[in-house]
Amino acid sequence: MEKKLLVESVKFMEQFVSEKRVNLVNSNADNRTRYITVVLENIFQAQNASAVMRSCDCFGIQDLHVIENSNEYTLNPDVVMGSSKWVDLYRYNEKEENTLDTIHSLKKNGYRIIATTPHTNDILLPDFDLKKGKAAFFFGTELTGLSDVVMNNADEFVKIPMYGFTESFNISVSAALVLNHLSTEIRRENVNWSLSETEKLELKLEWLKKSVRKGDKLLEEFFLRFKNE
Repeated sequence: MEKKLLVESVKFMEQFVSEKRVNLVNSNADNRTRYITVVLENIFQAQNASAVMRSCDCFGIQDLHVIENSNEYTLNPDVVMGSSKWVDLYRYNEKEENTLDTIHSLKKNGYRIIATTPHTNDILLPDFDLKKGKAAFFFGTELTGLSDVVMNNADEFVKIPMYGFTESFNISVSAALVLNHLSTEIRRENVNWSLSETEKLELKLEWLKKSVRKGDKLLEEFFLRFKNE
């Protein structure tokens, strides 16, 4: 969609929501990032999967990638708390090897593949270098962790500092800890983490559409009018 149409579409949809909602949409779009993204591999517990999506929304992470090799990604409405409306979900479940497909897709889009695991001696989370470029953080199941495919194709390995007897965090806790640290650090570092102006407009339009009753129909009518003017 061309930028002029995007701008006019956003203005049109803003008429149907409160000023408070408009300000919230604008503020959240300004704080969204795709510099960091999250990838869940074969998560089977709906509660944990939902908690990760909720964390993505809370920490301003716009994209969540889900690999469904043998477990379908399901959401628990009581946990996700509506965050699925605001986060873009990408599901990988159509290939023979969905994990490799996900890795190739992310690398093609300029992401480093970061395996989060307590079983390597590479980088502690506080030492992770955000300036090296965009990063996709992979999280595996509590039972088996990340697959060999991820481990063999990862560019870097990151672990959360731990000081107790238990060897790992719950998957949703791990994701929240990682995102809390990274979402704070990218705002301190000299990196271009923000969305482009066009991406922000696209996001605002999508969010406004979801904020309005029959938003799809209203927008469709606007497009027809705009096209005929």
